[in-house]
Amino acid sequence: MAEECADDDDAKLGIAELRKNVLKELKMHDSSGDVWGFSLPKDITPNAATVKYTDFLLATASGKVDGIKAPGKLATPFEKTKLAAYTIGAMTPCMRLYAFLGKELQTLVDPNEGVHPYQKWIDNYSSDAFQAAALQTEDLLETLSVSLTGEELDIIEKLYFHAMKLEIEFFLAQPLAQKIVVPLSKEHNPTEKCLVLFSDFDLTCTVVDSSAILAEIAIITAPKSDQNQSGTQLARMSSVDLRNTWGELSKDYTEEYEQCIDSILHSDKEDKFNYLGLRAALENLSDFEKKANLRVIESGVLKGINADDIKRAGGRLILHDGCTNFFQNAVRNEKLNKNINILSYCWCADLIRSAFSSVGLEDGTIHANELVFKDSISTGEIVKKIESPIDKVQVFTKILQNSCNDKQTLTIYIGDSVGDLLCLLEADVGIVIGSSASLRRVGNHFGVSFVPLFPALVAKQKQATDESMPGWKGLSGVLYTVTSWTEIHSFILGV
Repeated sequence: MAEECADDDDAKLGIAELRKNVLKELKMHDSSGDVWGFSLPKDITPNAATVKYTDFLLATASGKVDGIKAPGKLATPFEKTKLAAYTIGAMTPCMRLYAFLGKELQTLVDPNEGVHPYQKWIDNYSSDAFQAAALQTEDLLETLSVSLTGEELDIIEKLYFHAMKLEIEFFLAQPLAQKIVVPLSKEHNPTEKCLVLFSDFDLTCTVVDSSAILAEIAIITAPKSDQNQSGTQLARMSSVDLRNTWGELSKDYTEEYEQCIDSILHSDKEDKFNYLGLRAALENLSDFEKKANLRVIESGVLKGINADDIKRAGGRLILHDGCTNFFQNAVRNEKLNKNINILSYCWCADLIRSAFSSVGLEDGTIHANELVFKDSISTGEIVKKIESPIDKVQVFTKILQNSCNDKQTLTIYIGDSVGDLLCLLEADVGIVIGSSASLRRVGNHFGVSFVPLFPALVAKQKQATDESMPGWKGLSGVLYTVTSWTEIHSFILGV
């Protein structure tokens, strides 16, 4: 149908070539049955997920999808080329996904384990020929899209996104003959188990550190040097003085923090995981963090900030892609017996509450310091609740002691910095997001291993049997690294 709508000879030839590749692929599928020792039946009811995708492709090519005109309503052959573009746009995700999966699975096949039953499938989709076919499809889509308007390109984007969603649903719909280790929620029985989820906030969830946000609010709302301040207001520094003071505080903090990390690393490197040694070393960092906070309070830079300005800034705070979606879905998942908590050094818990206002976290689940307000204006004082790695792990432990007492608990901690290390290690599953050099330096020094989550899950899946599932246990000295919140979402909640 796409070939009939294409008006360019090269495009027609490209589509015809893709059709030949499809016929070869179908023959490969038929021969796979012989390898597995069975014949595919002639009469079979297609999987519902398969039908959804094929129906979607036919609807796209027929102009029966919202935003697409049917062939009969297209006045000229040139206009019909849009249908060719739309159809190839809806098919391209299939090619790209299979090419990606083929390459990914090929790297996981261990030649020492003998012939893999799916080796022919993997070889086909990881081959240079199939990788080239996927690229050819994408190039064809580019060619067919050259003359499209911005609005028409938006339609292709929506078609592509929906097609990829249907492809993923296709794989998720396949029956499984064995227990699987992911997602964690799949084996979760809420009457017996409880998921206790912890996350840091600054840079784990946010793109910018909250202290920088509060500094910007203070500077923007501060009086100019030549402005008279009302007698009812708390005396504040001018915006110029505030910017200079913040700059000095930030510079001193960065320099002294690095010195503190260097002092921790002066001891001999551990040959194996040493949690107690790490905890003792982080006592020094805890003292430094508390002194740094005291300097901030004494400087008066937080004085005079309006509570409403903080709430507005929190509502506009940019979080990492997928973070809000993860917490929303975790909170709304009624099949999970869960306890979700945010642990943060942030000076103002109201900033976090505003950032997560759309998520629906329960009251009391955000654990951070609080600014002191008088008539909605900050006095510059801080109610200190979590200032250091030691404070954090103490709050972590207390929450666990009061959570799900009659249930089997699985604890997960998500963090990005040295301040999260103790909690990450004490959790059954410690997930490191981001690329903090100091976190890895300190961790490695005390024998902590950092393992990418995906290959670790593959290894655990290979250990799984019908009778038992490999467990997760804290203080193992192993932390799992991820590149995005989407990866965390898939691991814990599924796609």
